[in-house]
Amino acid sequence: MEISFIFITIILIASILQTSTGFGFSIMATPFLLMIFLPNEAIQINIILSLLISIALISKIRQDIDFILLKRLIIGSIFGVPLGILFFISMDTNILKVLIGLIILFLTILLILNFRIKSTLIRDFIAGGISGSLTSSIGMPGPPLLLYFTGINTKKESLRATILAFYLFIYFISLISQIIFIGTNKIIWQYSFYAIPIVFIGLFIGQIIFKWFNQKTFRIFTYILLLCTSATLLVEVIYNYKI
Repeated sequence: MEISFIFITIILIASILQTSTGFGFSIMATPFLLMIFLPNEAIQINIILSLLISIALISKIRQDIDFILLKRLIIGSIFGVPLGILFFISMDTNILKVLIGLIILFLTILLILNFRIKSTLIRDFIAGGISGSLTSSIGMPGPPLLLYFTGINTKKESLRATILAFYLFIYFISLISQIIFIGTNKIIWQYSFYAIPIVFIGLFIGQIIFKWFNQKTFRIFTYILLLCTSATLLVEVIYNYKI
C-alpha cells in the first residue's frame, strides 16, 4: 500500500511537470521510480507512460513543432539508441543513479551560468544522439535536449512541442529495444496500466499551469526541478552506501 501511494504521487507530479514544461516526466519520475523498482522496471514504466503522454498531447501543440530540428534529432538518435542499450546491460544500479544525478547537476549548472550555443546541423545530430543513448539506457532523453534547446534560446512553446514530438519516436524505439535485448515483466505493465488515470489527471492540471508561465518563470522553475532531482538521487546513493 505504501509503494502504491508513493507510485501514484510520483506519477501525478511528473505528469503535471511533463505537460507544463515538456520534459519533466522522465526527469522527475525516473530517479524516484528507481527507489521502489528494479532499474529495468523503473525505466520501462517511465518509457511507457512518457510515450502515452506524448501521444495524448502532440495533436494539441503540433503547430509549434520545429520540424527541421526534429528531423535532425531523430536521425542522430538512431545511432545513440544501440549504444545506450549496451551501456545499460553492463552497469550497476548505484552507478546508474549516480550517473543520472551527476548528468542532471552538470546540465543545470550550465543552464544557470547562461550557457549559450549556436544551432548547427552537426550539433543537432549530436544532441539527438546523446538523447537517444540516454533514453535507451536510463529512460531520460530530456536533460541533453533541455540544455541544447535552452542554449540556443528556444521559446518555451517550441521547446515543449518539439521535445514531445521527438519523444514519440525515441520512446517507442527505446521501449522496443529494451524489450528485445533486456526483456520485460508483468509488474512493468501492471503498474503502467494502473498509472493511466493518474497520468491524465496530471495532464489536465499541467495544461492549466502552463498558461501561467512566462519565459523567466519557466527557466527558474526548470532550474529548481533539475537541482532537486539531482540532489535526491545523489543523497539516496550516499545513504544506501553508509547503510
